[in-house]
Amino acid sequence: MKVVFPTCCGVDVHKRFLVATIITTSADSVQPHYQKKRFSTFNSDLNRFADWLRANDCLDVCMESTGKYWVPVFNILEKRGIRTVIANPKWVKAVKGNKDDTKDSKWIGDLFRMGLVKSSFIPAKEIRILRELTRYRYKLTSMKSSEKNRYQNAFTVCNVALDSVVSDMFGKSASAITEYLTSDENFDVQHCVSLLRGSLRKKADDVLEAIEGYEISAEQKTRIGIVRDHLQYIEKLIERVDACINTMMAQYEDYSSLLCTIPGIDRSSSITILSEIGTDMSQFVSSKRLCCWAGLTPGNNESAGKKKSVRISRAGVYLKPALVQVAHAAVKDKQHPYYALKYERIQKRRGKKRAIIAIARMILTAIFSMLSTGEIWNPSDLFKVDMPDQLKEKQLAKAVKQAVRFLEKQGLKVS
Repeated sequence: MKVVFPTCCGVDVHKRFLVATIITTSADSVQPHYQKKRFSTFNSDLNRFADWLRANDCLDVCMESTGKYWVPVFNILEKRGIRTVIANPKWVKAVKGNKDDTKDSKWIGDLFRMGLVKSSFIPAKEIRILRELTRYRYKLTSMKSSEKNRYQNAFTVCNVALDSVVSDMFGKSASAITEYLTSDENFDVQHCVSLLRGSLRKKADDVLEAIEGYEISAEQKTRIGIVRDHLQYIEKLIERVDACINTMMAQYEDYSSLLCTIPGIDRSSSITILSEIGTDMSQFVSSKRLCCWAGLTPGNNESAGKKKSVRISRAGVYLKPALVQVAHAAVKDKQHPYYALKYERIQKRRGKKRAIIAIARMILTAIFSMLSTGEIWNPSDLFKVDMPDQLKEKQLAKAVKQAVRFLEKQGLKVS
């Protein structure tokens, strides 16, 4: 094999320490030279690690993405101008029975030296910080949904079937009634009816029937109050996170507006997409690699002429759900039926779930093209940036055939 990096370093990272092995390959020597050293993960020692690399003229480092332990090391090396490749553990996994910290760093270095390690996508620092905020907001939103379910279930176990009558347990009328039921006041039918607003006044009898016979103990009232306070606290945290995200998004508003021209994408989803993939598409080379990275490409698993599972991978834990949500909105957009027509054709053959994944991949391909060229969404020019010439000719022949068939149906002769 050809040596790609004559001087490089393999790093095995742990919580409290890291083991580094510098591998130097000279032109007149077949066997490489190894230098091994151990450092702690404190900032002072990480700076010593960077100095040690500089002193040995080693500017290429490879380490596996072990939890979040690689991040402090990456931050220091990035500041010092040392190129760092973060590898998926499956690409650098050592053989079982022949593992320890020193051997692991040597194994990673040997693989990297020969160019056998694929680099993971690490965006710019501003995008990484924005990604942390959007992912935290996603977690807070999930917590908010969980607290809403707990709040609603707390009334269900107390024989209050209000959620069967009202469409929103957190609307003005429903909130006023639930607060009244958990207060220390004695239940008054007339006062309960006076709390109803708008169209819910017509359902006053149903509301009273849903509440009749309720039993809420003092301890249950306390628990409901705690859940309600926690829900309000989470909503305040989400507002603070949103304010911080809006401040960071000021420099990316042009990109956000560009993505919002795609059917199904609003500002919130555009922020999530930009925080996950960034704005520089040159790191992905092609839309196919981006879709593969996002977990929207069918697997390739064939052996002895037999095709096995071709399910999509589990990659894109945050990006994929956002794109699927966008795809659901896009196929329901009546002003721009482009994706709706595509969805109808695919779901007849492959089913609804596979069709939605296909639409999500089309949208991500469009995003790649738009961020690469700066052009707004235009369905007539989509999906042709990375299309091979053979496929272009095939699609052109198909379009001509359909046009001829249409003209013949209209009673015209095509020579």
